[in-house]
Amino acid sequence: MTEISAPGRWDAARAREWYARLPWLVGANYVPSTASNQLEMWQKETFSPEVIARELGWAAGLGMNSMRVFLHDLLWADDPAGFRDRIERYLDIAADQGISTMLVLFDSVWNPDVALGTQPAPRPGVHNSQWVQGPGRALADPHQYGRLQDYVEGVVGAFATDERVLVWDVWNEPSNLNGGRFAELDNKIELISALLPRVFEWTRNAGPSQPLTSGVWAGKTLYDDPHARIQIENSDVVSFHDYQTPEAFEAKLLGLPRDRPLLLTEFMARTPGSTFEGILPIAKRERIASYCWGLVAGRSQTLYPWDSWTKSYADALPDPWFHDVFHADGRPYREAEAAFLKQITARDAS
Repeated sequence: MTEISAPGRWDAARAREWYARLPWLVGANYVPSTASNQLEMWQKETFSPEVIARELGWAAGLGMNSMRVFLHDLLWADDPAGFRDRIERYLDIAADQGISTMLVLFDSVWNPDVALGTQPAPRPGVHNSQWVQGPGRALADPHQYGRLQDYVEGVVGAFATDERVLVWDVWNEPSNLNGGRFAELDNKIELISALLPRVFEWTRNAGPSQPLTSGVWAGKTLYDDPHARIQIENSDVVSFHDYQTPEAFEAKLLGLPRDRPLLLTEFMARTPGSTFEGILPIAKRERIASYCWGLVAGRSQTLYPWDSWTKSYADALPDPWFHDVFHADGRPYREAEAAFLKQITARDAS
């Protein structure tokens, strides 16, 4: 298919030149072990710089040098100055560990019914049981789009020239309908199809020095995802998700555009065969930035597999863990896995 670039999109040469200045990026999708979702991570009452510093220190000890972190529009609407200050504090902590950050603006995954304040307790043994969408059901109310634009332009504008921010990921898995786990808007796909290009436009309005992306995630070929064309044609750097075996991962690479940097912004689910040992050697060979899902086992409960929504794991922990790298006390889940990460991320590793 012929690719069309949206207004303001970086040309491929600029994207490659930007990427050539970076080290090979390896990291995680990070939420503190004490937080069940984005709101618990960032709200004043539950924001924990001490936990973040400790856990990012463990990540840096494995050679990780970048994190992907989710924000939320309601946090900005409630307290823009306070939210901005907490993002600033997080970025300071990460930079002190030599870790850059990709910030995610919106997310279509898990619960669309979202509210600030004390979050419900995690459901025992259920993967990501309290993760929330953003903007969630506000998608159905065009009167809220001004608020959403204020959030995007405000938060991006606040960090538009900040070297600690690596990339803006404007929308995570926009076409995800969550497998019937929640009552989704009937026209969610159509609403996002109309709003997603506007979110890219709002982000560019803020004048970021960093590139923009939105990860293609569904299907075996590039355009199986109903929003893939919008994502690719607006992204400065191309990001994607893959939780398959190394063989399937390599096959997927054949269908991705290679004139721009590739960022694997979600991978590593041990049960279906996506492992550090299987995927990272390929990613390093192809110089693909790679972010596993999950760092420290905690309230997000992503050590449990996706099928924990319908299958009980109340009697025993899954073996193997689905995601996550560390126990809450800092012990690696698998010592051999930790040793492998240290080896493959070492600067002089072949």
